[in-house]
Amino acid sequence: MKRRKFIQLTATASAISLIPSEVFALLKSVGISECPDLNAKKIVFIQLAGANDGINTLVPLNQYDLYAQLRPNLKLNLTGTNGIIPLDTTLSLENQIGLHPTLTGFKSLYDSGFMRIIQGVGYPNSNKSHFKSSDIWLSGGDGTPANFTSETGWMGRFIENYYADFLHESYPLGIQMGSGDNSLGFHGAVEHGLSININNQDMSGFYSVVNGLGGVPPTNIPNSEYGDRIQFLTDLDASANLYANGISSAFNSGTNANSYPDTDVANQLKTIARFISGGLKTKFYLVRLGGFDTHEVQISSNTTPHLGNHAVLLKQLSDGVSAFITDLNNQNKGNDVLAVTFSEFGRKAAENGSLGTDHGEVAPMFVFGKSVNPGISGTNVNLSEAIEANNYQVQTIQHDYRRVFSTILQDWLGAENAFLDLTFYDNTNNTGFTDFKFSELINAQNKVDPSCYKSILPPIPAKTNLELVIYPNPTSDYIYISAPQDCDVYTVMIHTAAGKYIDTVRNPIISSDFNFNVQNLAIGIYHLKIQTKKGIYLKKMMIHR
Repeated sequence: MKRRKFIQLTATASAISLIPSEVFALLKSVGISECPDLNAKKIVFIQLAGANDGINTLVPLNQYDLYAQLRPNLKLNLTGTNGIIPLDTTLSLENQIGLHPTLTGFKSLYDSGFMRIIQGVGYPNSNKSHFKSSDIWLSGGDGTPANFTSETGWMGRFIENYYADFLHESYPLGIQMGSGDNSLGFHGAVEHGLSININNQDMSGFYSVVNGLGGVPPTNIPNSEYGDRIQFLTDLDASANLYANGISSAFNSGTNANSYPDTDVANQLKTIARFISGGLKTKFYLVRLGGFDTHEVQISSNTTPHLGNHAVLLKQLSDGVSAFITDLNNQNKGNDVLAVTFSEFGRKAAENGSLGTDHGEVAPMFVFGKSVNPGISGTNVNLSEAIEANNYQVQTIQHDYRRVFSTILQDWLGAENAFLDLTFYDNTNNTGFTDFKFSELINAQNKVDPSCYKSILPPIPAKTNLELVIYPNPTSDYIYISAPQDCDVYTVMIHTAAGKYIDTVRNPIISSDFNFNVQNLAIGIYHLKIQTKKGIYLKKMMIHR
């Protein structure tokens, strides 16, 4: 099913890594671990819905004359009180860029070492439909036939695999804000209820309204697509009830250490900062700022190009993010949080006849936080690509968007390659780029050393072999799992003996007994990673014929 209809929650229901080996040895000698606490880290994704105009956001100063020819009305003034803000005079001449005049908050973050710009981000065979391209970014796909359609989101797939130990806790692993429509990004391949949608920021009465939605769930769910839908809604309702108290408690316990502008995106970020301050353990947040589809009146007039709809949106974004990062730093939470922007595509290099811009392809991304290595990845976009023959598009992809996200997942969250392959359909090898990350995004103090990467197969505590039974073993057709009566079995992840991921199967009726068919598996030894109410258990299984 491409999209599932979530229960809509309205306003009331809605460190030490990569340091020299001799220092590692010294720390070990005094009993200090060299690996950082990866579980404390969080990511805030900021979706610029509608396709942000990257060329007026970041003006390539080395091509200002060509920029002015392509945008005779939309061009920002090169100098003056309301002119372009030069970003960094130390950059080479060919890479000099200027910020939109409203991005004073971004300039401050860059100068303070808390922002990195990533130039020319996109994906192969760009799709210019807002809905489809947004789905592609959220699903981890691209415009090629092999990766064009997915019913699950890359954030959901990553959460259910990397954070498997935290599933079914009393807090959501993801929180979506700013939209009543639930994002494809959090749809897991197996797990339901990975996130909760909080529309707006009024927490008043949140728990009392959410608790008990949906009535008594059914106990007999058929093994069919219809049954899967029933189970999905049942799980969603149960998770909403479970999460509501924890969210309200964190909100009430948290605080903000500075003021924020009174805008929608700033209020979303302000609420997230308060959740984090109050100790909420949610890993991923999704914020939405809409309105970037600026076909008309992107500027107020050709005499005031620094004003208009685009300027208002960029100022809201810049001021909101600046207040958010300042708040986290003031509360000593800055090292634990990264924020990253994304938009479904960019805009054409040439203006249209309505003081606006039409759908384009590549666009910049921005990454914020104390853990960021400040600077710029990539070079200025090449405006000479934009000619009448290609409908004035800038098309060269300098960074696949999955490369950006993969870098964050590995260098900052410490996910080994196997997690990235599960998240992006093995796109680390099959999408045209040879390496799945670029090394300069995360600063050296906060980059996770490979020796600290989280493995997809954790160590097996000896006691787990005594608490859960699988049989028959060896088997040829079905495997049966029997757990203690108070130890419900949720999912089983199957790997080869070498650790290669094969599949995940889900217990449709959440019980202590579960069986599934393995006739499609080849003869050999497999690892089962079994997620239960009491934690994860690893078992070996042999298939013979």
